[in-house]
Amino acid sequence: MFGNPVAVPANSSPHLRKSGSRPVVSDLEYLSGTETGNGVDETLLHSMEVDDLKSTILTMNPVAIVPSPILLWRFKVFLFIFWGLFCCKIGWDSVMRMSADLRDLFLYEAFLYYNPLLLVTMMVWLWGINLWVFSQSNVNYAKIFELDQNHLTHREIWKCATWMTIVVPTSMTAYLYLYSHGEVSLAASQPVLLYVAVAMILIFPFEIFFLSSRFFLLRTLWRIVFPLQAITFADFFLADILTSMSKVFSDLERSVCRMIHRQVATIAWFEADSVCGSHSVAIPVVLVLPYLFRLFQCLRQYKDTGEKPTLLNALKYSTAVPVIFLSALKYHVFPDKWTSFYRPLWLLSSVLNSSYSFYWDVKRDWDLSTFTRIFKFNRPHFFSHLFYGQKWVYVWVLGSNLILRCTWTYKLSAHLRHNYLTVFTITALEIFRRFQWIFFRVENEWNKMNSKSNIQITMSNLPTEEDKLLNSSNHNV
Repeated sequence: MFGNPVAVPANSSPHLRKSGSRPVVSDLEYLSGTETGNGVDETLLHSMEVDDLKSTILTMNPVAIVPSPILLWRFKVFLFIFWGLFCCKIGWDSVMRMSADLRDLFLYEAFLYYNPLLLVTMMVWLWGINLWVFSQSNVNYAKIFELDQNHLTHREIWKCATWMTIVVPTSMTAYLYLYSHGEVSLAASQPVLLYVAVAMILIFPFEIFFLSSRFFLLRTLWRIVFPLQAITFADFFLADILTSMSKVFSDLERSVCRMIHRQVATIAWFEADSVCGSHSVAIPVVLVLPYLFRLFQCLRQYKDTGEKPTLLNALKYSTAVPVIFLSALKYHVFPDKWTSFYRPLWLLSSVLNSSYSFYWDVKRDWDLSTFTRIFKFNRPHFFSHLFYGQKWVYVWVLGSNLILRCTWTYKLSAHLRHNYLTVFTITALEIFRRFQWIFFRVENEWNKMNSKSNIQITMSNLPTEEDKLLNSSNHNV
């Protein structure tokens, strides 16, 4: 009764030629049916194709509305710049509302509370650049610092730095705005809330905010303060960075002191001899602590290894002590005594400290016998072409290191720290010098590790006495 099913010819209907339509089979007798039957089939096929097109469109829509990563990144950069300009505008207008005679003191106090965190933010940005360069070259920094597989990469470091760049200036802008508009109590709470938030994030004991990395940082700081165990590379590396940030800790101590004594946004800024004033004895004590930590580390290394260069390194850090305390004596001795006796001693100790530190950087911390390979990237890159194998890099590093070693004495000297903008700039330059120092110091350590590995491999390939005896039996007498 029914014939064999055959495919409908391609030219039988315009609907059957559309892409995405289903293959249709029919019976020959059914094809010879009435026109009414053909109309029903055509309507059914059309409705099936419409359903297919709708499902295809619904499937494609989620993909179509997702923005491209480049567009999303540009949007974030735009928001970041817009927010920065907005904070600058609000901060400037707030400062201009103050009277001219109080404006400088007003900015001085604002810088006192916020410049430590601003400089730490700068250090985090530069550390991210260090890690990016290490990842592009053949330097295995995770092995050098003995990091686990969950360590932060340069992208995660930059993400932290981005949030710090947003939060710290925002709090500073709120402080300036509230204080200039008479809301003194609310203004005083801004730096307090910021400091408490930073402390809570650092010690938060739950698996958020990079718990393993925060624990590694806190553990390393504990080992620096109490060097009761063998010193690792990460220990004295971080301690060296802390010496470049001693001014940060000094301002941090003064800020916390004013918060504890409720002197935030008060007339206590005028009193240099107050408990938390600029003549406080705690300032030179906090300034010298990072150098003492590093000094004790060197003594601990000498106890463990017996290497005499560690004693010379300890001597280098001890030369910073007279620079700090002789400068602080200006506020505690008669002016004539300071000018005739203590000031020449301070100048002599400053020259000695700067010269010794520069010599140690070039001779011991760095290896400039050959061109550095830290900028030899695995893939062609503009920065690799700009820095790798270029003599001007060495001229710049040596010259800038010498100059900034000398200007760093300005920061260590309490009697020279009247202009807070100048001190802030010099501290930022010292952090930049340390950023340059990191490249050559880490590469030097990486070269030492590779040379030790090569020596161990060579020694393992040397024949033992038993092998020599066995091989000698094959020799002809």
